[in-house]
Amino acid sequence: MFWVSVVFCAALLFIFLPAVLACLIYQRIPVDKNKRRFLKGLTLYPAAMAGGSYYGYHYERRHQVKRYYDVKFPLTAEAAGLTIAQISDVHLGKFFSIEDLRQLLQLVAADEPDILAVTGDLFDDVQMNPEAVKVLDEAVDLFPKGIYFCIGNHETYRNWGRTAKLLAKTRVHVLVGRAEKVPGTNLWLAGAEYSFSRDDESFAMEKASLTQKAVKDIPQEELVNTILLAHHPEYIDNGAELGIPLTLTGHTHGGQVGIFGLPLIPVYKYNRGFVKLGASLGYVHSGNGSWLPMRIGCPPEIAYFRLTD
Repeated sequence: MFWVSVVFCAALLFIFLPAVLACLIYQRIPVDKNKRRFLKGLTLYPAAMAGGSYYGYHYERRHQVKRYYDVKFPLTAEAAGLTIAQISDVHLGKFFSIEDLRQLLQLVAADEPDILAVTGDLFDDVQMNPEAVKVLDEAVDLFPKGIYFCIGNHETYRNWGRTAKLLAKTRVHVLVGRAEKVPGTNLWLAGAEYSFSRDDESFAMEKASLTQKAVKDIPQEELVNTILLAHHPEYIDNGAELGIPLTLTGHTHGGQVGIFGLPLIPVYKYNRGFVKLGASLGYVHSGNGSWLPMRIGCPPEIAYFRLTD
């Protein structure tokens, strides 16, 4: 829609306006001051689009915003105060390099979180993925309780089997349809696989099944000590249904373009920030990269969740 708007405004500027001006000049039509003001106003739209595009490409998409939250959580004394940092939707490729990833991980670690959760769509370039796996493994030392990763749809598109084999040789906790208890705590992290079902009924059924698969090894009474990692934001519903207190998701990029903290075009059921369902919370991360080379009113973010009793 952005590029359609650019083309439309360009057409106004370079086709419609010259045609009107030619008529005024060669047919000696008397000048209408109201029309003149209207035509001058039209020229502002392409300028605004160009300015917004420049800002979105050169500034906002490159500046990671840090957000800090306290979340009540039933933890043991040893685990109380744990902080989980979340990144999502890095989309390695033309607009996010290996060096960008390294700097992002260092930026996240600067606030000394205990755990890093990566909620999918990190590995998005077949050529870059092997090096990215190495960078992620090196960063494990920056997070005392480790790095936990769940899969997104773009990992599947970019030869996930190869990337999975590389990750298996690292210290990264890959949570694809399974869960692990964080060492020295009573906190579980579970990672749900991405659902590719298209129609609503199949999607709902598959989400429920994949969530159950992710938590199958967690005792029922310990689901209240669990954080669910899932790429698609509608898994928030499934986490709440199981009584899981916090579900971390991504996928939407926060809408990529927004105004007053809200997405300009809310495509998904949940698009950005917190969702509260009963006693459960969900969070939709705005992403760290992008599939379009710009962001406006929706900067990339690093989210920190401090667990309190």
